[in-house]
Amino acid sequence: MSHVATEHHGKHELRETVPLHAHPRRWLALVIIAVAQLMVVLDATVVNVALPHAKADLGISDANQQWVVTAYTLTFGGLLLLGGRVADYWGRKRTFVVGILGFAIASALGGAAWDETSLFLARALQGVFGALLAPASLALLSVLFVDAKERAKAFGVYGAIAGGGAALGLVLGGVLTEYANWRWCLLVNIPVAVIAIVLAVRIVPESKAQGNTKYDIPGAVLATLGLSLLVYGFTKAGETDARQQLKYGWTSPVTLGLIGVALLLLALFVVVETRIKNPLLPMRVVLQRTRGGAYLASTLIGAGFIGAVFFVSLYFQLVLHYTPLQSGVRTLPISVGVLIAAGLSSGLLPKIGPKPIMATGGVVAAIGMILLTRIGVDTAYATHVLPSMLILGFGLGCTFVPLGNIALVGVDEHDAGAASAVVNASQQVGGSLGTALLNTVAITAATSYYKDHAQAPNPQATQLESMVHGYVTAFWWGSALLVVAAVIVIVFVKAGKDDVPAEGAVHMG
Repeated sequence: MSHVATEHHGKHELRETVPLHAHPRRWLALVIIAVAQLMVVLDATVVNVALPHAKADLGISDANQQWVVTAYTLTFGGLLLLGGRVADYWGRKRTFVVGILGFAIASALGGAAWDETSLFLARALQGVFGALLAPASLALLSVLFVDAKERAKAFGVYGAIAGGGAALGLVLGGVLTEYANWRWCLLVNIPVAVIAIVLAVRIVPESKAQGNTKYDIPGAVLATLGLSLLVYGFTKAGETDARQQLKYGWTSPVTLGLIGVALLLLALFVVVETRIKNPLLPMRVVLQRTRGGAYLASTLIGAGFIGAVFFVSLYFQLVLHYTPLQSGVRTLPISVGVLIAAGLSSGLLPKIGPKPIMATGGVVAAIGMILLTRIGVDTAYATHVLPSMLILGFGLGCTFVPLGNIALVGVDEHDAGAASAVVNASQQVGGSLGTALLNTVAITAATSYYKDHAQAPNPQATQLESMVHGYVTAFWWGSALLVVAAVIVIVFVKAGKDDVPAEGAVHMG
């Protein structure tokens, strides 16, 4: 959901329920909403740095380690569209408060996790409530700030939280893991949530949309279940036994069966969306050439971005033996590159249009990912890793701003909310699928390498070399995904500089 969408949507449906005047405590409300949103953004990356410690503590296998990330991003991305509808019809303030409360409870369950399953379920539950909280936050801001200049400032603050939160999550995760315990990466949400709830109840006004309030529950269930089974199928392909041999692989009946059922459920989702009166995802939004190409590219970019952060964090701690804090700080150049490029692309967008910026960004990001394939067991950070991450981040940053704008090109006012929400959902879903796929690719490559070098005189060194070989293979695959994203933009996106909305969409990079 974007501020353009909610502004149109708000003016159209909220005229009778919300007086269009400035709320006296709107700036204090902005602080509350921004803090709550920061909590959601942080949790997408804060556990990356904590993962090796959580993995050792709870006995999480290599094949299943990606669920710590994907359980969150899957439910968050899969339910984001439904969360926006719930916020509109049930009440934005009520949804916001319930979202924070549920997020805090899920964080407490994750912090108290006793095995891998309990942690994965807690992370999934965090995603569910995050999918309520995020769209409710945006909708509330559109109601609170009715003046165009004030609204621009408010969404600027919100956008900065969205852009910088991921970077802050990496550092905060390192600090908490190193000086407290990995569990505090989740438990830290509880005091923040309590303060936000108390203030929100007293300060934030309620608002809701009028009209048809039916929800597309079948669509939400089919989409989320289909995507989850697809990730599970990818995970099964990389599962190993006690001897570090692959149990199933890509061609086993179990793997193919899971992927087949997942694709069937996703096909059913498309059928349901074309026939239901109140679809979660109107097919007319996705099937328009430019927007459809942008959503597909967004999915692939999400896969590359989240996958890269996932493997870089593992490499730093498991191979180079950095502390969690050192690992978090050394991952920051990706975010620095993103923020620099986002600023530059915002200025270039009205001059040259979204297509050349986004296509160039995809290629530059792929180059950065390819440069990461130079890593080794004792690679120097400054010469091999740092430049690669800066280039990768810069390329990704060039794609984020145009994506948010392309989402609204040629869309009807009625579909504007769904159109821009799909960008956020596609990146989260892409991150889930990409992390699962690349994790399995890495495990398969590492297992094969270890098997081929089993007779080497130093098994410990061979183990590290096999891990690095797996990461390198994953980076090659990730770079391929980013190149394909650039090609899709070149082929499908037809939007020019004149098609860019006057007010760019807030995009959750």
